[in-house]
Amino acid sequence: MAAALRAQDAEAERAARDRVHTAKVALGERGTPWWDQGETERRARWSEGLAALDEGTDGG
Repeated sequence: MAAALRAQDAEAERAARDRVHTAKVALGERGTPWWDQGETERRARWSEGLAALDEGTDGG
């Protein structure tokens, strides 16, 4: 994200922020807290988050 900010590239900054958001949701930092979910739900959230990041379908 720092590179996008330095380059003043709004599109790249948005993409970086979307990736950070996807990662934080997958880790349970945003949305339903990880401690409020069972193991199966947590694993599904992690898997979906990783898949979205790998595929580049993390929002935006």
